[in-house]
Amino acid sequence: MPSDEASDVSDQKYAGTRGGFADAVRMAGRACVYALLGGSALLTIVTVAGVLGPMLALDLYTPPVAAWWTVFTAVVVQGVPFLLLGALVSAAVGALVPERVFTRLLPRSPALAVPLAGVAGAVLPGCECASVPVAGSLMRRGVAPAAALAFLLSAPAINPVVLVATSLAFPGHPMMVVARMVASLATAVAMGWLWARFGRTEWLRLPARPSTGSGTSRAGAFVAGLQHDFLHAGGFLVLGAGAAATFNIAVPRALLDTFTASAWVSVLILALLAVVLCVCSEADAFVAASLSAFGPVAQLAFMVVGPMVDLKLFALQAGTFGREFALRFSSVTWVAAVAGSVLVGGWLL
Repeated sequence: MPSDEASDVSDQKYAGTRGGFADAVRMAGRACVYALLGGSALLTIVTVAGVLGPMLALDLYTPPVAAWWTVFTAVVVQGVPFLLLGALVSAAVGALVPERVFTRLLPRSPALAVPLAGVAGAVLPGCECASVPVAGSLMRRGVAPAAALAFLLSAPAINPVVLVATSLAFPGHPMMVVARMVASLATAVAMGWLWARFGRTEWLRLPARPSTGSGTSRAGAFVAGLQHDFLHAGGFLVLGAGAAATFNIAVPRALLDTFTASAWVSVLILALLAVVLCVCSEADAFVAASLSAFGPVAQLAFMVVGPMVDLKLFALQAGTFGREFALRFSSVTWVAAVAGSVLVGGWLL
């Protein structure tokens, strides 16, 4: 009898293991199908928009409309793939990773958890569109908001893809890559510590868990989380892209060129320009390098501020964490990013 009972227990364990593996295979298959369908839909939309948009602008005989459409489409097309990446990571974290994993990996003290989370941002090869849903998922899984916010700011700024792109945009200037990494990481950690010290719970609206119902499998939870994060954040991405496109056609470039004479003013101008242009962090280094009339410190400020504070990111944060949080956090982050760029740029550049 004891041997029969042991055999039954082993059979149950084997069945449970096989069932878990089958769930993982089904979930991976569904993720691939959703990614393929989403990519196909995105390609179709971009193709139709690329054809009909310029035709409509030409029919209306309004070159500003064509310019607005070009900027709007570029921002959305840049952001959507990385937003999908962030939604995939966020859904995977919510469905697969137990809460105890984060409590064990991160120290309880915010003074230690914040820099560790900031350094961990280097592993996510995405832009700011991807970091918002991931940070929201981390908060839902029990990670301290200060650590999650440090990750949110550092992930789009210090990941390997961004640093390689920066080295290609500034050939022969390796210190620009070092300065960007140091200034971005320092700003992210500083903001995490500031939130841990001065942040209030009522300022931050924690993102709600996607409703999956009782008894939902991991595959169902993954799909529900993916749909919730992608559709919810995608709408705010579109709003931010529209605001950026409007600025591009409303402010003449000649007005910006008049401020390049002063080093301090040029830093502030490019820091503000980074907010409204909404260039993806993987491409902003090439935009900064093209602004050759400005000094290296101003170019650094453009690359540090952009991935942390821009119009589409503000819209994403407002939709995920609340408008009051986005106003406070974005304004302080902008000041910290500019100060970090000036200090690190003056030291290394």
